[in-house]
Amino acid sequence: MTLATILQQRSGDVVQAAPDTPVRAVVQLLADHRIGAIPVVEDGQVIGIMSERDVIYALRRDGAAILEWPVERVMTRPAITVESSIGILTGLSLMTRRRIRHLPVVEAGRMIGFVSIGDLVKARIELVEGEAEAMRAYIAG
Repeated sequence: MTLATILQQRSGDVVQAAPDTPVRAVVQLLADHRIGAIPVVEDGQVIGIMSERDVIYALRRDGAAILEWPVERVMTRPAITVESSIGILTGLSLMTRRRIRHLPVVEAGRMIGFVSIGDLVKARIELVEGEAEAMRAYIAG
């Protein structure tokens, strides 16, 4: 199973921010959508990712003033991106090695989706459960 399979099962747009969006507004988006990170996009290209961690680290380092800064001053860059053709295990491996929890999915330099480690774990569990059920049916039949 590839990331394209996960993206095909989704509807709606990816929550994202422009580089000049105030950090306060991005924090509001994170809270409203109950998500941990959003891609920062300029002209269709992912230039960074703003995560809960970025907010916490910036608050500790620079105080509450960061809430008025543009998100590009606080986000993680460059964003690690992947193509939709990669497999779930490859995505999980990359996330583990790089210690990240979100991946923008791009094609021809343009973002087409955004996946979290939770999305990939869920898809992997569903795949394993399906294989186990098929094995049980084979043995029983």
